[in-house]
Amino acid sequence: MNRTNTAGRLLALLLLALMMLSLTACGTKNGDKTDGMSSEPKNAEEAVAMHKDLMAQENTILSENKALWEKVFMAADKGMTMQEDGKNYGDFLLSTIESAKDQFTEDELKLLKEGAEKIRDIETQLTMIEEKYPEAAQESTDGAMSVPAGNDTTTPPDDGSMQKSDDGSMQKFPTFEGKDLDGNTVKSDELFSANAVTVVNFWFTTCNPCVGELSDLDALNKELAEKGGSLIGVNTFTLDGDEAAISEAKDVLAKKGATYQNVYFNSDGEAGKFTTNIFAYPTTYVVDRNGNIVGDPIVGAITEKNQAEALQAQIDKALAADAG
Repeated sequence: MNRTNTAGRLLALLLLALMMLSLTACGTKNGDKTDGMSSEPKNAEEAVAMHKDLMAQENTILSENKALWEKVFMAADKGMTMQEDGKNYGDFLLSTIESAKDQFTEDELKLLKEGAEKIRDIETQLTMIEEKYPEAAQESTDGAMSVPAGNDTTTPPDDGSMQKSDDGSMQKFPTFEGKDLDGNTVKSDELFSANAVTVVNFWFTTCNPCVGELSDLDALNKELAEKGGSLIGVNTFTLDGDEAAISEAKDVLAKKGATYQNVYFNSDGEAGKFTTNIFAYPTTYVVDRNGNIVGDPIVGAITEKNQAEALQAQIDKALAADAG
C-alpha cells in the first residue's frame, strides 16, 4: 500500500480522535505492550483482523487527551505535508511534539511522547502487513475516513436521501457571505440558487488525502457544469482571510490543476462555526438549489470507491429533484 494513503488514514484517525471525549490515561489493554505486536498474520484473513485491531489501537491512543492532541495537530507545519513518504507517522508526531514542547507541561509532554512512541510501534507493524498483504490492508482501510459507527450525521446513506434536522425539516447549509481566493465576493444564497446542485468540499493544505483528490474534484466540477451544477472548495486554513494560507492554497490548487472556485468566510459566523465541527477531512456536502443539504456528508476522499459512489448518488438525487 502506498504510504501516502497510509498517511491519509492516520490523519483521519487523528482528526477523528478530536471528536472523542475519553479522559483515561494513554495506554493499551496490555499496559506498555502494544496489542497485536508479538506475532505476524499467517494469512490474509488474519492480516485484515490484525490491521483493523492495530488501527483501533491507534484511534484509541489519539482519542485520549483530546485537547493535547489537538494542540499537537495544530502545531504541525502548515507548509509541509503531514508525512513524507516512507516516514513513520509516530516519528512525525514525536517531531511535531518536540517542536511544540513549550506549549505543554512536563507531564503532558511525557503523556504525548508515550502515545507517539506506541503509534510508532503500531506503524511498524502496519507497514509489515501492508507490504505482505496489500489487498487485505486495503480491505481493512476501505472507508476508514468515516467516523465511528453510530454517528448518523456522518454515515454515507445508501439512497442519497435528503438530510433532515431533528424536527424532520430539511437541514440548510449555513449561510455565508465570503470571498473566493481571488477576492471576489461570494454569497451562499446566490451561489446555491444559481446551480441545480452544488458540491462543497472541505479540505486543508497539509491533508494528504485532501490534496490527493483535487484533480478528481476538478474533473467532477467540469462534469457538473454540463448539468447546471458546480463544485466549490473551502480550505479551512483560509478562514478569516488568512493571506499566507490563501497563498499556500492557491499554490497547491495550481499544482494540481484545480481551477474550481474556493471560498472562505469568517470563522465566527454561522458557516465558520459549522466548519469547526468538521473533524474528519476531506468532508464533502451536496447542496440543492434551495440551500438544503442532500443526504449525509461524504467523509473521506472521492478517490475511494465507496465515497465516490455515495457522492454520485447524492448528486443524482439533487439533479432529479431539480428537474422534477
